[in-house]
Amino acid sequence: MQPYELSLAAAAREIRERRLSPVELVDSVLDRIEQVEPHVAAYVAVSADHARRTAREAEREAAHGSYRGPLHGIPAGLKDVIDVVGVSTTASSRTRAGHRAASDSTVAERLRAAGAILIGKTHTHEFAYGLTTPQTNNAWDQERIAGGSSGGSAVAVASGAATFALGTDTGGSIRVPATLNGVVGLKPTYGLVPRHGVTSLSWSLDHVGPITRTVGDAALVLTAIAGHDPRDPASVAVPGADYRPSPEPDLTGVRVGVPRTYYFQHVDAEVAAAVRRALAQLEALGARLIDIDIPMTRYIQATQWGLMVPEATAYHESTLRTVPELYQADVRILLEAGELMGAGDYLRAQRARTLMRDAWARILEEVDVIAAPAVPMAAVPSGQETVTWPDGTVESVSDAYVRLSSPANITGVPALSVPVGRDTAGMPIGMQLLGRPFAERTLMRVGHAYEGTQPARSLAPVT
Repeated sequence: MQPYELSLAAAAREIRERRLSPVELVDSVLDRIEQVEPHVAAYVAVSADHARRTAREAEREAAHGSYRGPLHGIPAGLKDVIDVVGVSTTASSRTRAGHRAASDSTVAERLRAAGAILIGKTHTHEFAYGLTTPQTNNAWDQERIAGGSSGGSAVAVASGAATFALGTDTGGSIRVPATLNGVVGLKPTYGLVPRHGVTSLSWSLDHVGPITRTVGDAALVLTAIAGHDPRDPASVAVPGADYRPSPEPDLTGVRVGVPRTYYFQHVDAEVAAAVRRALAQLEALGARLIDIDIPMTRYIQATQWGLMVPEATAYHESTLRTVPELYQADVRILLEAGELMGAGDYLRAQRARTLMRDAWARILEEVDVIAAPAVPMAAVPSGQETVTWPDGTVESVSDAYVRLSSPANITGVPALSVPVGRDTAGMPIGMQLLGRPFAERTLMRVGHAYEGTQPARSLAPVT
């Protein structure tokens, strides 16, 4: 096995026990980037010289007994909306050409303190405003979409071009690409991970979180980046925590809610079957499956768009009016649409969000987690704009992907996407676990227990 193939936890163990050096790991990942990047285009820019220099420093520290923890010497990709001092943050947009960050974002600052090594900035759908990341190709089939908006981060992790990565999630933008590329994605509770220094799409829906190979890896990254920062007004003052799951696979007493409505409607048959099999595995581990109904389903997408569109337009107001021609057409249309939305529409969306949050809280008093498909279908071919369901319903690809992920953004609850197999075309399928606010450890416990019943996952064989 090559070093780039190691999970974060495995690489950390090798570095800690001095069987692998950070230099060897970084060189292996950079070699892998050189091999796969022409096929997948995950990166806006690769920081090879910086990564090698930082790896040598990390190796010297480890040799002198200054081991910083499990992220020490681990190469990471950061979505190109996350500021790193002296490094460009373009948000994959021509409007940001030449922009360089004057200081670190909170998450970059914390990763640096933990010893992680920036390997490069990964592509996003322009300003994180989309579900495809058109610049990037799926790691398993380069003729299919990567998913978005954190598509570059997911593809980098899935192809071995980063040991882990960070993304952002406003309507599913961590979980969708993670699922479509067969890796793990975590959208933490709203306010748990600070967003200071992260380009905003929609301030009341944005989250920062990890994309990793395993659930245990996600827990290690979350432990490093979570915690209060007053520079983010939405940051919640919760004490630091160790999110690593227990190695025990027993789920006795865990109540898993299985939606009767919404999450299994207009879902590909292979996706539904794979998630049902995963649910059976949870039950075999001792979990109790409980049927539940998802409330206010007819208002979910209207509420998501009613919040996101005007907030995004407000953020871009000045640039949209001065250099509109620099935006990609799909993003410009959405930003201009936001100018047509009235205050009453936005306030109605806020009221609906409050009602949904209260309704979800009541459900999560009855169950410990909710388990459901992460997305309704595997990655579609690049350029496909709509999907037609067996009952004749036609849905845009973007609406289809955001439909099952947006409830967690609206309500702010944590959501973890875990691979649960592949369809007959070989494309990954995922299940998401949703839980109570700040109950990430419960999600990790359930996801890790399920993961332990499955064969070890391989990286995407990019050629």
